[in-house]
Amino acid sequence: MHTDNPQFSILNLQCRFHRRIQMKTAIYPGTFDPITNGHLDIISRAFNMFDRIIVAVAASEAKKPMFTLEQRIQMVQSATKAFPKVETIGFDKLLVDLADDLDANIVVRGLRAVSDFEYELQMGYANASLKPDLETIYLMPSLNHAFVSSSVVRAILAYDGKIDHLVAPDVHRIIREIRS
Repeated sequence: MHTDNPQFSILNLQCRFHRRIQMKTAIYPGTFDPITNGHLDIISRAFNMFDRIIVAVAASEAKKPMFTLEQRIQMVQSATKAFPKVETIGFDKLLVDLADDLDANIVVRGLRAVSDFEYELQMGYANASLKPDLETIYLMPSLNHAFVSSSVVRAILAYDGKIDHLVAPDVHRIIREIRS
């Protein structure tokens, strides 16, 4: 049906745009050492935008993670089990190569502060220079999760402090098991 009504044309364009986004696979990469409620907040936001989300846990040996890659993958899988469209994988390669392997053109990243933005913008540009069709989407966590980071959780863990308000219950249980 053809119409000259400009409102109808805009709605039609919005519907086509919405369908296009809904058919995308997004990668949410990170070290997730460990996965926090802030990460889960970003995953839940992305969950409403994409048909498939791949949480890609980076080996990141240069960062000397507190938890092994296998432990971090287990934590992410446990924390995201309520999200049927979320898959978890480990990786140790360039993100652009992983995106090619997974046929994904969207990267989801979380931003808590201006310092995050500077770093993430630089990484987004670097990735785009290697793969021009790779889009990076930046999402802000809810205000109550804005201060939560894996670094904060690790710092608290170093002194055997309380972290149950910063991580999912399953993640807290896994960390307790690993550390006992």
